[in-house]
Amino acid sequence: MSEARTEAEGGAGRAEELLKPVEIGGQTLKNRAVLAPLTRARAGESRLANSLMAEYYAQRAGAGLLISEATTVSAQGDGWVGSPGIYTDAQGEAWKQVVDAVHAQGSLIYLQLWHTGRASHSSFHGGELPVAPSAIKIEGEGVQTVAGKQPHETPRALETEELAGVVADYAAAARRAKEAGFDGVEVHAANGYLLDEFLQSKTNHRSDAYGGSLENRYRLLGEVVDAVSQVFPAERVGVRLSPNGVFNDMGSPDFRETALYVAQRLDSYGLAYLHVVDGLAFGFHELGQAMTLDEFRPVFSGTLMGNCGYDLAAAEEALSAGRADLIAFGRPFLANPDLVERFAEGWALAPVPDPSTWYSGEVTAEGYTTYPAYRESLAVAGGQA
Repeated sequence: MSEARTEAEGGAGRAEELLKPVEIGGQTLKNRAVLAPLTRARAGESRLANSLMAEYYAQRAGAGLLISEATTVSAQGDGWVGSPGIYTDAQGEAWKQVVDAVHAQGSLIYLQLWHTGRASHSSFHGGELPVAPSAIKIEGEGVQTVAGKQPHETPRALETEELAGVVADYAAAARRAKEAGFDGVEVHAANGYLLDEFLQSKTNHRSDAYGGSLENRYRLLGEVVDAVSQVFPAERVGVRLSPNGVFNDMGSPDFRETALYVAQRLDSYGLAYLHVVDGLAFGFHELGQAMTLDEFRPVFSGTLMGNCGYDLAAAEEALSAGRADLIAFGRPFLANPDLVERFAEGWALAPVPDPSTWYSGEVTAEGYTTYPAYRESLAVAGGQA
């Protein structure tokens, strides 16, 4: 799946399978296209959702389902400048305007629950070290802070007795999400953040009940899903995994065994979906053959969502072959707020914008809500759709 092809062509033909409705969690999505969770850092220092964010999500509500940007479940989970939270009542209340804006467009929206784990920095926590399953530092580029990019630090390993509090944070965040009107939540267990760190043998060297065996490494994610499913029914809860990913210095020799075990355990819940970052557009750890959605079908009987590097042609093929039930698009949505309509009409896609515009850290519209829909572009040019 070529990100370059997505930028240049958007894939061949027009959408057919992608435009078919599908049911998840007892609710009908108007199509099978999903807005992938994209950190855009427009919440400002307050970490409060705002009217600009409501406009951004409403612009992209051509997707049947929108997954919010990663949203921290606790102050301990913070680790990205300008990202939103949902660990205070004020933060929960602020999200209502976003939910209402999306619902007004006839789409559903799930909130992605996030704890950055070792990917954070002490400057986010009053000098206290970020936390992780084990005291293992990220190797590679540093973390962006309010003072600029800083080297990664060796995190503090969470004590066993602290983990119940982490689980409680996820449950409280889910309650606020429900009060804000979200249709469901997605548990972020991918991309090298806290729950992924517990799952992977590379980052989890614990000797207690949360480390060692596959069962133990899965334990924290299982407890989080249990807790969140007491707030939303399990059929309104999704989970995201990234078995092929190298982001945040991830990749374990037993990645395939781990991912399939996790998927099999999650299958018993009757989740809304399992969101698998199966594409390689963001890098691959190369510790074996890359995992595909086909491998998850025998162990996960529910709805499968593919993600990362899909263009229209690849999405149509995956859906028609039955490998995926939903396809999430990320980067193509940045400069194409009307992406689904462009797919439906066979219109050209605007190219993916320069990465320097992706994240702001401030509440700024430029490079966020300033991309015109195709019909608007034609109107400015004096043409017709």
